[in-house]
Amino acid sequence: MTKITERVVPEHGHDVDTAATLAAMQEELDRLRREVATWRATFDRSPKRDIAFTNSAGDVAPLYSAMDLEGSAGSAFEVPGTYPFTRGIHASGYRGRLWTMRQFAGFGSAKETSERYKFLLAHGTTGLSVAFDFPTLMGYDSDHVRSEGEVGKCGVAISSLADMETLFAGIPLGDVSTSMTINGPAIILWCFYIAAAEKQGVSAEKLRGTVQNDILKEYMAQHAWCFPIEPALRLIVDMFEWGSVHAPQWNTISISGYHIREAGATAAQELAFTLADGFTYVERGIARGLQVDDFAPRLSFFWDIHNDFFEEIAKLRAARRIWARHLKERYGAKDQRSWMMRFHSQTAGVTLTAQQPMNNIVRVAYQAMAAVLGGTQSLHTNSMDETLALPTEHAVQVALRTQQVLAFESGVPNVIDPLGGSYYLEKLTDDLEQQAEAMFAEIGTQGGVVRGLETGWFQRKISESASRQQWEIEQHRRLVVGVNEFVTEEDALSIPLLKIDEQAARDQAAALAKLRTTRDSALCERNIAALRTAAAGDTNVVPFILDCARSYCTLYEIRAALESVFGAYREPVFF
Repeated sequence: MTKITERVVPEHGHDVDTAATLAAMQEELDRLRREVATWRATFDRSPKRDIAFTNSAGDVAPLYSAMDLEGSAGSAFEVPGTYPFTRGIHASGYRGRLWTMRQFAGFGSAKETSERYKFLLAHGTTGLSVAFDFPTLMGYDSDHVRSEGEVGKCGVAISSLADMETLFAGIPLGDVSTSMTINGPAIILWCFYIAAAEKQGVSAEKLRGTVQNDILKEYMAQHAWCFPIEPALRLIVDMFEWGSVHAPQWNTISISGYHIREAGATAAQELAFTLADGFTYVERGIARGLQVDDFAPRLSFFWDIHNDFFEEIAKLRAARRIWARHLKERYGAKDQRSWMMRFHSQTAGVTLTAQQPMNNIVRVAYQAMAAVLGGTQSLHTNSMDETLALPTEHAVQVALRTQQVLAFESGVPNVIDPLGGSYYLEKLTDDLEQQAEAMFAEIGTQGGVVRGLETGWFQRKISESASRQQWEIEQHRRLVVGVNEFVTEEDALSIPLLKIDEQAARDQAAALAKLRTTRDSALCERNIAALRTAAAGDTNVVPFILDCARSYCTLYEIRAALESVFGAYREPVFF
């Protein structure tokens, strides 16, 4: 941070006498100290509610003032669009362009989800976000024995290029931005998407979007993996390398704090652990021989927006500042785009309650506002019913309208970083930055991110935080409206829910059976064999997986080919 005492402030075109200015500032701070001491005496005698806590478990003071920023300029001498980007990465903020309004969607078959996408686009969504079902997330075909009972239940079932073609039928992939939440088999689903675009006559160079592809947080929090850590990291760097040349508008990773937070991490842990993952990916890219400025501009992030309104805004501001500083000073990035943290945000699924589900609309609205005040480039708002089931069209529309009211009625987007300069917000931003730096040092003592995963250090830290938060709820130290306070007898299932039957699984099995009899099986076998050979060496595997996708090899066939070379991952027991 640049200290305020290090700045010389121009006045009427001339330099101010620095000593006189500092003396005047010191006099004002001394006066403020006396007034705060008087206020404190009055405050201490007043009746009070219990002390409030942020989600990072730090005490929240009842008052913040210039004293809290002594020795720090906060963002007072920054403007948006300039390093270190505390106030935003774009000079024009939302005055130039609103955030992308995404709605995470996927259920049943590709045909059903395609219809939902068209509904969302017709109602004002400006970007698509694909939710895959659990078999797809784990790299299994819909007719695999391990897929039984899960096909289409928590997302859309995609087992081959044919499904991806159906998913985006009638949706011009050169005109939309698509985000895909997939990690373990991300490289395969990305190749399905590229091949589907080729079928539409759209080259990879013209595609815009993001594939999540953040495998480190899977081992840390979400647990949807396919391969051991090292080969999984190799696949990610292969995507960096190939994408930087052939898909320059595509974000080949979205480094995700969302699932870390959903697993129970605090805001500070989400910030530190996610950025540490990001630094690890940068280091792996550099180790491959890539120039940092060739791939860093396409790295993106994904943040959870929780209930503590100011803390979430501060987290996003601190994240930009930390990323910019480390990329510039630690990794030697020269391209300003490498310093800019671009990110998507999603309101916190873990805060949704089955009890009094209509309350979730209010929670989501405040979380969405925090994301926008923090400068997100893209936003998904959860639907009121998502803690109970996949959302209905009505619930999705309410969630989307929440973003639209925020964008077009609230006035919030009209000013860039409107809370910049708030004593409380600036202090929170500084505090979260300091906590993150302390955690980076602690991660270093563990041997880095990969070693910390292998020993279970990250997993234990998140588990301890989750346990503490649950204890606070059970002890009524943390109130959740409708759950442990203001409780009613309302039936949580009184709102209509979307139900997915087993027809999707039957349809998928039939489609896969037909695919296997109509495709060129000999070509598939040759492409799978070539992929195995490439995986066994140090060749970039993206072109080989693309060939497999184009010949309609299935998701599991490609996963199995890679697994035959890389082996399978089995998580050690840590607890």
